[in-house]
Amino acid sequence: MADVAADIPKREPLILRILKSFVLLRESGVAMIGAGIIVFWVLMALFAPLVAPFPPNATLAPMLPPFSPFDGPEGGTFWLGTDHIGRDILSRIIYGSQTVLIYAPIATVCAYAVGILMGVVAGYKGGWWDDILSFVANLILSFPVLVLYVIIIATVGASGINILIAITFASAPGIMRIVRGLVLDLRTRDYVAAAQTRGESSMWIMLVEILPNARGPLIVDACLRLGYVTITIGVLGFLGLGLPPPNPDWGGMINETRTMAQVFPWMSVFPCLAISSLVLGLNLLADGLREISIKD
Repeated sequence: MADVAADIPKREPLILRILKSFVLLRESGVAMIGAGIIVFWVLMALFAPLVAPFPPNATLAPMLPPFSPFDGPEGGTFWLGTDHIGRDILSRIIYGSQTVLIYAPIATVCAYAVGILMGVVAGYKGGWWDDILSFVANLILSFPVLVLYVIIIATVGASGINILIAITFASAPGIMRIVRGLVLDLRTRDYVAAAQTRGESSMWIMLVEILPNARGPLIVDACLRLGYVTITIGVLGFLGLGLPPPNPDWGGMINETRTMAQVFPWMSVFPCLAISSLVLGLNLLADGLREISIKD
């Protein structure tokens, strides 16, 4: 029993674990760069009314050709130029970060909540639980992801809630398979056997004993998946299945100006760079966390 007790991991308060995680980021320069990019966009989203030079939907130059960021006095006023109806692109990109940084994390959290629940049950319970949940996951994963998004949103309509539902439905099976594989390994550990000996319930063992010890790979995957979700929201906006206009949406901004990209390229290039920079930050953070976990 002494050996079993020694193998039981000591739990630290959640706040202390979070603070230690931020300190560990200093061990990886890649992670620090990624975190810096993410923090930049978070600050832009939080302080958009203070940072953005103009209201996002205000038509500032009606009945005039779009201003280029390289124009004379107008280029100094509109740092990234204006779009086809005279709205300031910089202001719309700043406000568009709010859309991404609200819906992408919420959609990722919802997908993880469903996927983790399915994965721990399938991995720990096994038997017919595993057969049914794995069959459902494989069935959903057999469809091309983008086609699945289009079918769901085209059926239920384009809105913020429906985007969350579509992303959760399409992403949860992949998360379920990752969690299931981790649980199949962890359920054989001694601290799980000790909890079973104490008479703990299956729910307690799955969520308290097993799941916290699988958090390392899941945190790395969450950063990567958050980048995928960011791209997905941009793609849906580009296909006209994102948030309804005139709300600023990076993908929607590209969609609105795609036919003019050859003549006025800045209208599409800058929203693309915004999406790419945020995804780059998330990928760098994930790579840095993977480096730190390997060192540990």
